[in-house]
Amino acid sequence: MFALLGFLLISCETMPAGLLPQIAAGMGTSEGVVGQFVSAYALGTIVVTIPAIALTRGFRRKRLFLLGIVGFLLANTVTAISSDVVLSLVSRFVAGGLSGMLWGLFAGYAVRITPPALTGRALSLVAAGAPVGIALGTPLGTWLGTTFDWRWSFGGLTALTAVVLALTALFVPDTAGQSTAAARLPLVRVFRIPGVAAILAVIVAWMLGNSTAYTYIAPYLRASGSGVSIELLLVVFGLASIGGIVLTAVLVDRHARALVISCITGFAFAGVILVLGHRSPIAIYAAAVLWGLTFGGAAPQLQRPLSAVSADNADVANSFLPVAFNLAIFAAGVLGALLLSTAGGLILPLTMTLFGVVALLVIVVFRRSVYPSGR
Repeated sequence: MFALLGFLLISCETMPAGLLPQIAAGMGTSEGVVGQFVSAYALGTIVVTIPAIALTRGFRRKRLFLLGIVGFLLANTVTAISSDVVLSLVSRFVAGGLSGMLWGLFAGYAVRITPPALTGRALSLVAAGAPVGIALGTPLGTWLGTTFDWRWSFGGLTALTAVVLALTALFVPDTAGQSTAAARLPLVRVFRIPGVAAILAVIVAWMLGNSTAYTYIAPYLRASGSGVSIELLLVVFGLASIGGIVLTAVLVDRHARALVISCITGFAFAGVILVLGHRSPIAIYAAAVLWGLTFGGAAPQLQRPLSAVSADNADVANSFLPVAFNLAIFAAGVLGALLLSTAGGLILPLTMTLFGVVALLVIVVFRRSVYPSGR
């Protein structure tokens, strides 16, 4: 259920990008305004996630989870039927906030209902929804919106969310929140738990390198002169990302630190291949496979140590994660635009290498706090 809901959340976040002309025409506004549908969603995640998780630490997990799904369903329904841009932006903000809260719950909830020896595998399954949503959900929603009407895309998400709501109510076990106020550390103290800040720094660096290259992959391909199709490249990347999730599920419980270091190293090397082999379609597709395999499991690979070092405060610590991801996405848009205007498209994949090296340095320097013995 967690993976399926993650699929819907990521599809909802990214789908407007593929339907800008249709939504703009349908609502009688500009594509630039409709582009803010994505920004409003991200802003809701950044603003709402951490306070929402912090204020609900004592709630029963299943009740809170179901309330979050209901709220997301209602907000997405408003987007599907609204003809007012302001109302649509507000509904996107609310949907983003609830999405962030649900993402923040995923890891801690999954850990509580899973045997300790299978924690990493459970987190990998939970995280599988994101790459599948990118690889399949967003293109499917775009096809539905362009073939029929863009409102059908959001309506389809609402229908699938209702199915997830019913299945969650029937089959997902309940678990308690934090039972005592004494165990609920203030947000600042959770952030200062040894290892938490370092893991978040790795997330920001890794995601910043990924998002800068991914967001501006079209200008890179145009500048490369390789003739590689962006549609096919993104499908290859998406499928490889799913492979990365499978790889993570198999290895993360036994070789957590080695897996992270290997994946970040491969990720950085993929950036080098994209730059040096930019004229070769074979090199570009090979780099996309390596990129997807090494980045696809990034979330569970880092959620596992984040949950371990934060212990009883795992829900709050994991609520930092979607905020870190969305801040990196926002920063990547600015950084990529700056690099594109000053250095051209071919330079963009080097951000993967640069920020991959930064993430590796953080892991190595803070290895004892990120992966303490006994956890």
